[in-house]
Amino acid sequence: MRLLLPSFMRYTAVGACATAMHYLVLVLCVEQGWLPAWAASGLGAIVGAQVAYAGNRRFTFAYRGEFGPSWLRFQGTAALGAVLGMAVVAGAVAMGLHYLLAQIIATALILALTYAINRAWTFE
Repeated sequence: MRLLLPSFMRYTAVGACATAMHYLVLVLCVEQGWLPAWAASGLGAIVGAQVAYAGNRRFTFAYRGEFGPSWLRFQGTAALGAVLGMAVVAGAVAMGLHYLLAQIIATALILALTYAINRAWTFE
């Protein structure tokens, strides 16, 4: 566990930057009335995933393998996280929660899952 902590902390730092981009897109799309919260969550996740891939490839996992295969695996993992996040946001908003609180809950739930997948599969 002690060996995983530094990697997880770097993953969390990169994730904070990616999450900032995700939330920026989310808030912009919802507040401008361009998309419902669940769809804006998905779009934000796509944008954030590109930031996260770049940071995790270099900073978190120091991965030196081929770009294409790891990018595709990362996108698959990000898509899984985005779909789960969209479901959490849709459900929470339907229950009356504010969309940002719903997104915070979704982000917290998905963090450990995507770390485990990316560590074991994407950047192996």
